[in-house]
Amino acid sequence: MAYNSQTGPTQRHTDTWQSSGQSRFESIGNSNGGITNKISEAFGGDRRNSLPMYKDKPFSYPGGRRKVPWYRRRRIIGVVLVSIATISWWFGILSPLSHLTRPSEKSPAKKSQSSWSLFAGSGAVDWEDRAQQVKEAFQLSFSDYEKHAWGDDEYHPVAKDGKKMTQNGLGWIIVDALDTMMLMNLTTELQHARQWMHNNLTYDQDHDVSTFETTIRILGGLLSAHYLSNSFPGVYAPVNDSLSDDMYIEKAAELADRLLGAFNTQSGVPLASVNLHSQEGIPSHADGGASSTAEATSVQLELKYLSKLTGEAVYWEKAEHVMKVVDDNAEPDGLLPIFIYADRGVFRGNNIRLGSRGDSYYEYLIKQYLQTSQEESLYNEMWKESMVGIKKHLLTYSSPSNFTVLAEKQNGLDHPVTPKMDHLVCFMPGTIALATTGGQTVAQARRDRSWGSEQEEDLIIAEELMKTCWGMYTVTATGLAGEITHFNLHDPPLMYNDFSGGERPTGPKSFERQPNIPGMDSRPVGTDDYIIKNADAHNLQRPETVESLFYMWRITGDEKYRQWGWQMFQAFKKHTLTPDGLAFSSINSVNSVPTTLRDNMESFWLAETLKYFFLLFSSNDILPLTDVVFNTEAHAFPRFQLGKLFKTGWERKPRDENGHLIEQAKAEPAIVSKEEQPDIPGAGPVKIATVHLTETRAMSVTSTLSDSSSNTDAVKADREAASATAEATITPIMDEPQLVT
Repeated sequence: MAYNSQTGPTQRHTDTWQSSGQSRFESIGNSNGGITNKISEAFGGDRRNSLPMYKDKPFSYPGGRRKVPWYRRRRIIGVVLVSIATISWWFGILSPLSHLTRPSEKSPAKKSQSSWSLFAGSGAVDWEDRAQQVKEAFQLSFSDYEKHAWGDDEYHPVAKDGKKMTQNGLGWIIVDALDTMMLMNLTTELQHARQWMHNNLTYDQDHDVSTFETTIRILGGLLSAHYLSNSFPGVYAPVNDSLSDDMYIEKAAELADRLLGAFNTQSGVPLASVNLHSQEGIPSHADGGASSTAEATSVQLELKYLSKLTGEAVYWEKAEHVMKVVDDNAEPDGLLPIFIYADRGVFRGNNIRLGSRGDSYYEYLIKQYLQTSQEESLYNEMWKESMVGIKKHLLTYSSPSNFTVLAEKQNGLDHPVTPKMDHLVCFMPGTIALATTGGQTVAQARRDRSWGSEQEEDLIIAEELMKTCWGMYTVTATGLAGEITHFNLHDPPLMYNDFSGGERPTGPKSFERQPNIPGMDSRPVGTDDYIIKNADAHNLQRPETVESLFYMWRITGDEKYRQWGWQMFQAFKKHTLTPDGLAFSSINSVNSVPTTLRDNMESFWLAETLKYFFLLFSSNDILPLTDVVFNTEAHAFPRFQLGKLFKTGWERKPRDENGHLIEQAKAEPAIVSKEEQPDIPGAGPVKIATVHLTETRAMSVTSTLSDSSSNTDAVKADREAASATAEATITPIMDEPQLVT
């Protein structure tokens, strides 16, 4: 395909970057003095086989090594060739050169000073070095964006240009990446971002934005940056730029105030979009105006944490009220349709899935429970209810390899499953593991008295789903997963609840391919199970699978999850690198080699995908899972206790053992004698219905009153005594005037 080699639009501001939104790089093009030339010097002509370092090459970096005598170089070359020949002879390998271009995970690379070097020695895996390579990939991507589209909300790394979503830009890429810079200790990049935010970022813009996406990416990014900079002073990329330490929280509160307009609906469920200037919510232009279920129920972590920081309860109340409205629908088995009408608070259609528009509802159930230190038990109850529903209705098995498939019910729970998984569904293995142990390691959790067969069962589901998601990568030509994967199922489908205990099918124990020998199937494991249609074969640099690998590694300690992550990262390096070797892009098909680029770098490539790779390869001491929760955009928030100011402001309506709402029995008016009836002046016989408000549950108490003046004061006193916790509605039995207290 043809690529545009021109640079992006000229930056508006021409003064130095320290006081403006200008790129911090003096040269925008490929001038000899710029970073492009430095990388070219280090790697010569071909940069496609290995990634260059961002800057500051160490002494032993290939492009900067000292000259050594030719006979020493010759001796080294001779030793290497003899070693290769010996190893090849020993293992019966006919083409030893193939091992120079295709690293083997059986012999992990030894740490080298040049992290991007194609050649590596043998020895124990140096995970710190691999984390460093991820950091360099981030720097490569971010620096290219800085030079060509600084301040833009979209970036096209092939054309080298960008686009703003609003008049002045929202900081979509910059703010989303703040905490990644902090965790990677990138002080230069962080200082540049802070200067841009200080001088350029305002949310008073007359433009519509997605309520959900703006909350998870921008509000979430600001809150996470505030958390890391204030809770870990001097640890994560400390900067000394004279800017306020409160900049993140101040901008977060300003943005949240504008987003709250989306919640001004009859039901309290937020509209899909909001105008930042007018603060008016805007319904979706599609789907009959309904909001996405996941979007309406995946703003709670952010708003509740902001309430905790500011002491302003309004964010908390708006967020949790949505959960009440959703739960009051009492959908069977905790599985929700993917659309909800914001005006009425009722669901639209029967399409049920844990992919797009449904996914993060389930994620935020367990994370809300963990965020408030397990003090809000109803969210854990809702999570467990959903897990029962998932096992009952959605879990099935592929054919012939028995991968566990988390399928869809596109026409309701009473209809057959659709054997389809969005890549988005791959957040579930890690989330299930997190819910099972609460963030502890399995070894720690198993010592708890609450651990039992249910936890063991759920952990197995997490492990099996993790295999399924990893298989999405191993069956493709690029080693990357498509956006959507379909599956061949048994006929009739084998459902999870058709089996019990150890009788349930399990996926392959290994993904190792058989040797290419006649009569032996050397295709990737699962080739006959997975179906990737051409329309679904694109890869958008999504993070969900590496996200789950991160959780599975932290919780189980099984190093295979790190190894799978490393293979995935190498596939991204190899197949999504731009032709100039200076950026990464989403691709059109995971089944085509060489790949064609979509010329777009998603903000979550920096905010999520590379962050989770970095955390997967880094020390477990960084952001322990028992201390934090990550929002659905990988922004870290601390766990906290409710304290005196906050509480769960709602209760679930009572349900029977099948999950159906229990209808409140309406008591008949009591028949009392004339002597027992109190007297209310000006009213005939009336029925008093006293509703005791225990948040969402209501208990009705009724009695019948008749004319009697002698007891009026006593009745009035009783009502006043109960007014703090009850409301009394007096409705005439006949046509008498109505009294309301």
